[in-house]
Parts: sequence; C-alpha cells; structure tokens
Amino acid sequence: MNTNSKIYVAGHRGLVGSAIVRKLQGKGYSNLVYRTSDELDLRDKPQVDAFFAEEKPEFVFLAAAKVGGIVANNEYPAEFIHDNLLIQSNIIDAAYRNGVEKLLFLGSTCIYPKLAPQPLKEEYLLTGALEPTNEPYAIAKIAGIKMCESYNRQYGTKYISAMPTNLYGPNDNFDLHTSHVLPALLRKFHEAKGSNAPFVEMWGTGTPKREFLYSDDLADACVFLMNTYEGNEIVNIGVGEDITIKELGEKVKAVVGYEGDIQFDTSKPDGTPRKLVDVTKLNGLGWKSETVLEDGLQKAYQWFLDNELAAAK
Repeated sequence: MNTNSKIYVAGHRGLVGSAIVRKLQGKGYSNLVYRTSDELDLRDKPQVDAFFAEEKPEFVFLAAAKVGGIVANNEYPAEFIHDNLLIQSNIIDAAYRNGVEKLLFLGSTCIYPKLAPQPLKEEYLLTGALEPTNEPYAIAKIAGIKMCESYNRQYGTKYISAMPTNLYGPNDNFDLHTSHVLPALLRKFHEAKGSNAPFVEMWGTGTPKREFLYSDDLADACVFLMNTYEGNEIVNIGVGEDITIKELGEKVKAVVGYEGDIQFDTSKPDGTPRKLVDVTKLNGLGWKSETVLEDGLQKAYQWFLDNELAAAK
C-alpha cells in the first residue's frame, strides 16, 4: 500500500476496525473510506455492490462482523452464522468484481477444534470438532477463509486471512450480556468497586487459559501483513503466551483497584480448556507483539472510564 492508496476499512467503528484506522492514519495513510452500518448494510448485496462500484477501493480490511462472548454466541446462534456469512460473502465477491488489489479477512482462533493440541498451529484447521458454544460463528469464519482461498485459486486474487487471538482495547464492547471476558471483567470489577460489593462473581472454575492481544498490536500486524504477505495459508496473530482466567481476574482487580474477593460460579461453562496460538509463522515473517498485558489493561480501563462512563452520564 502507498500512503495515497484508497483503503476501505469495513467495520471501522468496532474494536478491530477502529484500531486499524488509527494505525493506518498514524502511518500516514490518508485516503481511507468507510461507512457506518446505518449508511451501508453489509448484509445487503445490492448495497455492497453499489458501494464498491462507486468507491473502487484498492485495498480492503474486512474487520466487519457480528461478534460476542459466550453468552451472546449461546443465545443468538442464527444471527451469528447468518449475518457473518452475508457480510463476508458480499464484501469478498464485490472486491473481486471491482478489481480490489488486495483484501485481508479477519477470522478468529475459534476456528480451531475445541480439543486441538496446544499451541494452535495454522494447519490444525478442520482437523476436529469445534467448541459447541461458538460453532455457528466459527463455521462462518471458516467459510470466509475458504472463500478467500477459492477466489485466489480461481481468479488469481490476493486475499489473505489472519486469525487473531482474544482481543481487547479501545472501542471494545463492555456490555455484560454480550461482551467477551476481559471487557466484561473490567466493567464488573469497576461496578463492584463503586458499590463496595464484597465479592465479584466470575463464570466457571477459573482454570481455562486464554491469550490476550491488545487491539493496536493486532492492527499493526494487519498493516504489516497487507504490505508483506501474499500466501494462501492463514496466519495466526497473537502474543504466544497465555494466563488462566483466575489470573486474569486478579490482574483486572489490581488495575481497577477493587479490594473485595473473587468467587467462581462453577455451574457456569468454562468454554475451551485452553486457546493459545502458535505465532511462529508470523514471528518468522518479522512481526512480534509489543504491548504487555498489564499496560494494555491500564489503557483499556482508562478508555472505559473516559468513554463508556462519560457517555452514560
């Protein structure tokens, strides 16, 4: 990409898309195009086709998706598979029909089998059964990966797919009902601190291990891959190390300054026992994450205080 290349960031107001916009602008890319969901319904093929025909972007970051944590995935499986299939199919096909030079599709590490060996290598895709709670979302993302691969094979396009680990950062979803674990914990501990609650309840046993990547690091990796990588194989994006959910709770507790206890509701599901990605491939290409978890948590919590709480007042 040149700094004056026309770049479309789909999902520019979300956690991932907003980080990509910040990173591109910070690196001097000035010809960015995007639309809000009110302006462009990405599930509507005629609308997407008309947008691409009018704007003719040269590069596309496909960060638009319907996302959510374990609760949302459990309660809205139809929306998760339906909406994501439509969004990615419409964009990938319109990109091909309008001569997009290169597209980066953002997937998720939930594409890997629930009981795959750890750490998760790219070649483990489609080698076993998925985690049931987010299977509809995972299947949609796998379809996106295969669509990119198929268009590359048939049409000679340059569409690449990146699989980020668990993400957090500015513009995250802090809704306790639909969010992922880390932003949900930030809100839970903040509210417990404000109400002087004696304890914070966390789901499950606290023993599952998770890896967390700061969204601005992901954005940096995406720009790096767009400029350097042209393989037809997926690429993991992560930090290469993980912690238990219990340890995460303790770190969030410290960042928020909450002084009560943590209790675990073991009647609630744990989800996948462990989900650590192998980042050997990405590291070998020349990229490594830089933000340590404690620093990222401080930044995410400050954004929550400055934006979520300020907006609620």
